[in-house]
Amino acid sequence: MISDAPRRAELSLDPPMIEIDELHKCYGELEAVKSVSLQVARGEARFIIGPSGCGKSTFLRCINLLEVPTRGRMRVGETSMAFGPNTKPLPTRAQAEFRARVGMVFQQFHLFPHMTARENVMEGPRTVKRLPIAEARDIADELLAKVGLSAKRETYPRHLSGGQAQRVAIARALAMAPEVVLFDEVTSALDPELVDEVLAVIRQLTEEGMTMVVVTHEMAFAREVASAVTFMDGGAMVEQGSAEQILEHATNPRLVSFLRRFRR
Repeated sequence: MISDAPRRAELSLDPPMIEIDELHKCYGELEAVKSVSLQVARGEARFIIGPSGCGKSTFLRCINLLEVPTRGRMRVGETSMAFGPNTKPLPTRAQAEFRARVGMVFQQFHLFPHMTARENVMEGPRTVKRLPIAEARDIADELLAKVGLSAKRETYPRHLSGGQAQRVAIARALAMAPEVVLFDEVTSALDPELVDEVLAVIRQLTEEGMTMVVVTHEMAFAREVASAVTFMDGGAMVEQGSAEQILEHATNPRLVSFLRRFRR
C-alpha cells in the first residue's frame, strides 16, 4: 500500500522513476534481500527504515549496482535490467554511466584526502563527464554554495567537521546531475550536534523535487519530509505507506515493536 504525501500528489500520473520487482540478493546460503518489490515516483522522497542488519543498505547498493542482485528485475529511469540465470549483465561502461545517473551518499564520507572540497566535487564531472576544468569548477562552487560550504572550498577533508565532510559528499553526488540520489544512513557516523546541518541539505533537496531513496534511523526527520516510508525486516519489505500511516498509525506487530524504540 504505497501512498504519496499530498504535496507530491501531482507527480502520481508520471511513470515511476524506479521500478523493482522480486529482487533478491544472496551471499551463498544467506539471503540478505528477499523478494523485494518497490516503486518510487519521480520527485518522491522514499524513506526506508528497519532494524540494523535487516538488508536496507544491501538493497540500496543493489539499486546502484554496487552489489549485483542475484535475481529479479529493476528499472531506473530508462535503464531496465534483469538478474539471475540466463540474463546478461550491463557492460562495464554501461554500469559506469548508470552509476553516474544514480548518485549515492554513504555512511562514511569517502572523500579523497589529497583533494580540497572543491576538487572532490570537481572530480566526477572532470573524469567521468570529461568537462573542462572551468566548467567543473563552476559546478563545484555552485554546489558547495548550495550546501553552505563556499568558505570551505579550498579546505582539505582532514580539516572539515564530520557534518561538513558529509555535505561535501552530497555536493559531489549532485555534481553528476543524477536522476536519483541514494542516501545510506548519512548521519549515523556524525556527532549529534552535526546531524541537523546534513538533514537540512536533504530537506532542501526534497523541496526541490529530487528523487531520493533514504535509509535512515532519523524517525522525526522521516515523519517531516518523507513522501512514503517502507519498513524492512529480515531482508523483506514488511510494510509500505505514507509517513503518517507507517510512523503514526502502525498496526504490524514487528513495525510497532521497532518504532517503540524511538518513543522512549
